[in-house]
Amino acid sequence: MKIKAVILAGGEGTRLATLTHKRAKPAVPFAGKYRIIDFTLSNCVNSRIFDVLILTQYRPHSLNDHIRRGRPWDLDRSFTGGVLLLQPFLGRRDTDWYAGTADAVAQNLPFVRRGRPDYVLILSGDHIYQMDYAEMLQFHHENKADATVATIRVPMDEASRYGIVDVDADMSVRGFVEKPPQPPGNLASMGVYIFSYDVLERMLQRDHELGDSSHDFGKDILPRMLIEQLRVFAWPFDGYWIDVGTIDAYWEAHMDLLGSPPSLNLNDRTWVIHTRSEERPPVQIQRGASVRDSMIAEGAIVSSGALVERSVLSPGVVVGPNCVVRESILLTDTTIEAGAVIDRSIIDKIVAVGHNARVGSVKGVGDLGITCVGKNTQIPAGFRIGRSCVIGTDLQARDFETFEDGHIPDGTRLGFQLARR
Repeated sequence: MKIKAVILAGGEGTRLATLTHKRAKPAVPFAGKYRIIDFTLSNCVNSRIFDVLILTQYRPHSLNDHIRRGRPWDLDRSFTGGVLLLQPFLGRRDTDWYAGTADAVAQNLPFVRRGRPDYVLILSGDHIYQMDYAEMLQFHHENKADATVATIRVPMDEASRYGIVDVDADMSVRGFVEKPPQPPGNLASMGVYIFSYDVLERMLQRDHELGDSSHDFGKDILPRMLIEQLRVFAWPFDGYWIDVGTIDAYWEAHMDLLGSPPSLNLNDRTWVIHTRSEERPPVQIQRGASVRDSMIAEGAIVSSGALVERSVLSPGVVVGPNCVVRESILLTDTTIEAGAVIDRSIIDKIVAVGHNARVGSVKGVGDLGITCVGKNTQIPAGFRIGRSCVIGTDLQARDFETFEDGHIPDGTRLGFQLARR
């Protein structure tokens, strides 16, 4: 059986605030040394699927630079298989950006068809999970399915965020509704689909001819297959899975990794998560520093008297003397100067937090109160930034001058709208 994987990696990810100002959502760093897309790519190669298309769209440069020819995933193949990154293009007839997930696949159907696959695996590039797609493919084959949807049980109060699947006792799908305001159940689609190739091509062609379609797998293709009484099955998945599409979900996924035991085992040598690693020196933890329940990547320095607790430090992060970092995620080459305090915050790459500054807070009621600071921003010494703030990218000391008392109140969005233009 020949199978080709198509990874949809064009998401803008606006709900991730400044983290996606300069990169697509699948390229956002995760767990110290990875990118989000590494998990989907690694699932493919660990499932022995080596023919992979990646469909990009929004700000693909960081993603392209990370994947390149696919060597870390054993996808740098010259003949059969390998990885191919595809971007929307202008040809003899103008083509717009992808109108939906199904339209993205339809516009690249000649590449999907290449090699004549029997089955096509449709994946999202922005989920964190470990899945053996070979088991799902076997289920699809045994049930002589036209399409199979990977599903997972979600809390009922979150079900409205997902496509909800209604199944018979044999897991055949009898109903599918995308993000219903009042969900009829909590069996949710994971955005992972297997299609028999001939069926996929036929459904995409029909969808293209419909003027009122949103050209989406969940909203259009799967419901139409049920109307036409095609064989659609749900494959139940009982492992860890999370869509890190919001700041809260991104933060919670990192905290899950710090549990004992962690929700997702990154130390499983039978299911390695591959990535493109940087050459960095070993971690340095100086005398008098304290690190608790944290993940520290190569090249990081935790200085004397500093406390790092329930946090993730990426490569090259420097935590200065007598700093406190709690329940926070610090991305590559960020510097926290002496005496600064970082609480429940996400700090993007190459940020400098001045000495004795304070960012975020673990105190408060209601939401998680995550504060997010954009890439390459410099926070002045002594400044205090409250909880639930969004601080834009590339901000310098002069951008903070309007706050004469040196305090940015809870919920402030500074420089964020400017950064989005």
